[in-house]
Amino acid sequence: MKSEDTPFVGGPLDGRVLPVLLGPTGHPPKVYRVPVPDDAGGPPTVLVYRRVAAATGSRISLGARWQYDFDAEGDKGGGLKWPWSKPSAP
Repeated sequence: MKSEDTPFVGGPLDGRVLPVLLGPTGHPPKVYRVPVPDDAGGPPTVLVYRRVAAATGSRISLGARWQYDFDAEGDKGGGLKWPWSKPSAP
């Protein structure tokens, strides 16, 4: 499988560039979850990063096409939205 060095922005991984596996379409996953183990032996904390297009200058570069931004809300509001589903209550 191919991987692409992808920068992370915000949160504990801010400023790091990690290799992320690419899917069959050549894109990294839309949501990247990083489990962080709890020191006390409890359930791990999951950090959530969402894929966005990387800001590029005026020239086309061969650098990273994507970056991951930290999502402090976590997994809220994710999942498929079917046309026949009821809207979620606020």
